[in-house]
Amino acid sequence: MSLRLGDTAPNFTADTTEGRIDFHEWLGDGWGMLMSHPADFTPVCTTELGAVGGLKEQFAKRDTKAIVVSVDSVDDHKRWSADIEETQGQSVNFPI
Repeated sequence: MSLRLGDTAPNFTADTTEGRIDFHEWLGDGWGMLMSHPADFTPVCTTELGAVGGLKEQFAKRDTKAIVVSVDSVDDHKRWSADIEETQGQSVNFPI
C-alpha cells in the first residue's frame, strides 16, 4: 500500500507516549504529518524530532498535528524523548 500527499491514511490504534490513541479520532478534522524512523536514539532522527517539536505552534496555525510511527517500545520512546529534550533543547510534544 502506498500513500500520497492528501490521501487518507488508514485508521489504527496504538499505545503512545501520550497514551492510547485512535488515529482518526486523535487527528480530528485537521491534517496530520505521519513520520517514521528506523530506531529510537538514531542521530538524524533525534535532531529532526527536536526540530519538529520546536515547530508545534507553526503546525497548529495550519491545523496540522505530528505523530511518529515506530516499532520500538513506549518506554524506549519516553527515554528517547528525554534525550531529545536534553540534546536538542526542544520537547517532543507529539505522540510516538
